[in-house]
Amino acid sequence: AARVSAEVSQALANGRAVVALESTIISHGMPFPENLETARAVERLVREGGAVPATVALIDGVPTVGLTDEQLVHLAKLGRDAAKTSTRDLPLVCAQGRTGATTVSATMALAARAGVRVFVTGGIGGVHRGAEQSFDISCDLTELGRTPVAVICAGAKSILDVPKTLEVLETNGVPVVTFGADQFPAFFTRDSGVRSPARVDDARQCGEMLRAMDALGMQSGALFAVPVPQEHEAGAEKVERATQQALAEAERLGVRGAETTPFVLKHVAEETGGDSLKANVALVKNNAAVGAAIAVEYRLSKVWWG
Repeated sequence: AARVSAEVSQALANGRAVVALESTIISHGMPFPENLETARAVERLVREGGAVPATVALIDGVPTVGLTDEQLVHLAKLGRDAAKTSTRDLPLVCAQGRTGATTVSATMALAARAGVRVFVTGGIGGVHRGAEQSFDISCDLTELGRTPVAVICAGAKSILDVPKTLEVLETNGVPVVTFGADQFPAFFTRDSGVRSPARVDDARQCGEMLRAMDALGMQSGALFAVPVPQEHEAGAEKVERATQQALAEAERLGVRGAETTPFVLKHVAEETGGDSLKANVALVKNNAAVGAAIAVEYRLSKVWWG
């Protein structure tokens, strides 16, 4: 079982809305001190939305749901020296007593064990370009198919094969909807060029969707894709060009597996003059506000049949 902070435990016991937050974005997604500033801002936005934030990480080998500010600072300064921890890595990082930053899949797994139903992140992993040769498919998609936690994100990361990612989610029985748009977003950009499987326009309907999943006994997660605010969108062409360059460089240097995404995102940030980093911060903050609203509506909603 995870160590759950007193604040999060009390909120869950009292039926209050709680929003889980991942920690890889702190350690591997942004440089210090932007990572710490963003983590604090995201927690603040969740509180302003009426929910309790629960940042998830492994602290000295202990799965922890709800970090203290001191633990946030430690993780932010540790940066890439923290173990990037996916679901498969959890037992080893625990056994080694290491501090680990949880990815989407590991955060979902630990949040579910603690009883947290809603989780906010930047973007999910998915099917990598060229997966027909490499078989590089993120564990995030597997976890979404088996863990009943709703993921609020800005779509799939732009370095991925979005159509194949959506196909795998469909195969895994994961409801996928886009918030306030017809096109599925691609992290830095509002439009991936792929039509979303479905659309919702308010947090109330999202909350009712989750309540319906409970009533139906569904054990999968749900994906709510929230496009980055238009004023913070990084130019799609510029990002795509930088992504292609980064993928080619990763191939040349033999970068593989878990290191691919941080490598490519760092390259894209450099090539876009920091525009992608600004978009990253903006979309995570926007997701936090939407996620808090969905968590509150989920707590307020009731099954309307039977």
